[in-house]
Amino acid sequence: MDNVINGSIVAAFIACPREAWLLSRQITADQENPYLILGRLIHEDSYRRDKKEIIVDNVKIDLMERENEEITVVGEIKKSSRSEESARMQLIFYLYKLREMGIEAKGELLFPKEKKRKNIILDKPAMDEIENIIAKIEEILDKPVPPLPQRIKYCRACAYKEFCWS
Repeated sequence: MDNVINGSIVAAFIACPREAWLLSRQITADQENPYLILGRLIHEDSYRRDKKEIIVDNVKIDLMERENEEITVVGEIKKSSRSEESARMQLIFYLYKLREMGIEAKGELLFPKEKKRKNIILDKPAMDEIENIIAKIEEILDKPVPPLPQRIKYCRACAYKEFCWS
């Protein structure tokens, strides 16, 4: 099931395992959700670059710096640091997958509205943490039905709330 896990599923899992299950089944969230729209606008307008996204296998990188033709830094752009932990794990997942491909890079979380940056490295504790999270995600995704909904702080703004609370 590892090939279905991507950065968005990792980020979703940290916030809400049910959302991760829905994403894995390609159940589309409400695309008119104002928070999704705002996120797309920030993503498109921040950190101008020639190439908007770089896709390698199941890794979709928002921003990449190269030095002598080698990837040195990968960046993940988020609208706010409110969900910093899920963004951090998403970026650790990208660094982990790149390392599996033989690419060593550092990560940078970028919160343009807050003018905030946070450096992320893939050290031994981060590797152990992401491997543990991947195992938990695989366990949930193997189930034929999603986990039951649970009210959490993200429900109010969630683009999937109709799947849980209608």
